[in-house]
Amino acid sequence: MQTGGMTAVDTDIERRWQLIRSKGPYGLLAVATLLAVATAELTPGTAERNAVAALVVAGFGLQLWWGRTSRTRPGPSTAGTVYYGGRWALGFALTWLNPFFAFYVAAGYFDAEELMPRRSLRWIGPFACAIAVSGAQAGGLPFHAPVQWAVFAGLVVVNSVMLTVVGHLTSQQEERSRARAETIAELESTNTALQQALDENAALHAQLLVQAREAGVADERRRLAAEIHDTLAQGLTGIIAQLQVVANAPDLPTARIHLDRAASLARHSLGEARRSVHNLAPVALEHDGLPQALKSTVAEWAERTGVRAEFTVTGTAEHLHDEVSATLLRIAQEALSNASRHARATRVGVTLSFLGDEVILDIRDDGRGFDPLTFPERTHSGGFGLAGMRARAERIAGCLTVESEPGRGTALSARVPLVRHG
Repeated sequence: MQTGGMTAVDTDIERRWQLIRSKGPYGLLAVATLLAVATAELTPGTAERNAVAALVVAGFGLQLWWGRTSRTRPGPSTAGTVYYGGRWALGFALTWLNPFFAFYVAAGYFDAEELMPRRSLRWIGPFACAIAVSGAQAGGLPFHAPVQWAVFAGLVVVNSVMLTVVGHLTSQQEERSRARAETIAELESTNTALQQALDENAALHAQLLVQAREAGVADERRRLAAEIHDTLAQGLTGIIAQLQVVANAPDLPTARIHLDRAASLARHSLGEARRSVHNLAPVALEHDGLPQALKSTVAEWAERTGVRAEFTVTGTAEHLHDEVSATLLRIAQEALSNASRHARATRVGVTLSFLGDEVILDIRDDGRGFDPLTFPERTHSGGFGLAGMRARAERIAGCLTVESEPGRGTALSARVPLVRHG
């Protein structure tokens, strides 16, 4: 907005200067003519008055010719030099007849650079105008007393010095204007490039979000496949086996025993199904932050499994981005599930640590452990535990490390960037 305002100001100033260069000679000639008419006694002769009238008409004719010519030949040109020289000659002759026409000659101070292509002429033209103006200031041409020549010489020097100083200051101002215009152009180019980069980043961000959602869907499908295979399918297989025994049972007590076992397996499978559906979305995060959701998850898991479990928060808790919270909660649920199904642990500790620019989730148990170098992340039974947890962490630029040893328990650590909500 600021650069646009500066450009508008520069354009307005340039338009005003252009108006002065194009209309200024008309106005100066008209003012000089009015002053000459008001002071007609300065040109007492009829021939002189007729000459003034003819020259004034010629001056306006010259201005009209240049007004048409400048539209087709803008900028410094030979035609501009001819116009400048003709205007000076008319102005000098009029000033000789009446000093007030020096106003018309003074128009040459403003447009020498605009009209003449050669640099030398750009200084000679204003100097020639200064001679005519100095003659009018010294009392009018021709001079009738020696002192007028001395005054004239001094005025020529003074006017020339003033022209030099003003020309130098004008050149500096134009140089600053050009430098500012270049700076503004560079800023606009930089802003354009920055906006393009922001647009590209926004498009890339949207693409990454789509890819993350697609990856999340695929991960959920793999997790559900593992859950169904490890829990529901096994439970249903067990129920079928028990019912087959019931069908061939020799007596009613034996049949009832196997029916009870089938009912127990059905209840257990129903619980596993509910748990799997519950894990489709982190319901625990709907009303609570990650620390409270983890605390509730650990407490419920301990009550369900009868294993002693503790949850601890270190550092200053932050309100995390939804994706970060959901990822860490899912990792904790999967780790607790593995601890109850495979580790045979008697004690589990869960720690959530807020450390500057990252969040660390540690899950430790005192179970039977395993050798991480030989244990496959995807087991022969189709489990996806460690692979799924690692994929979740890596999806949000984190990592998962596993430390375990047969008979010495297991420690999992998920480190992810701390991305705040909103």
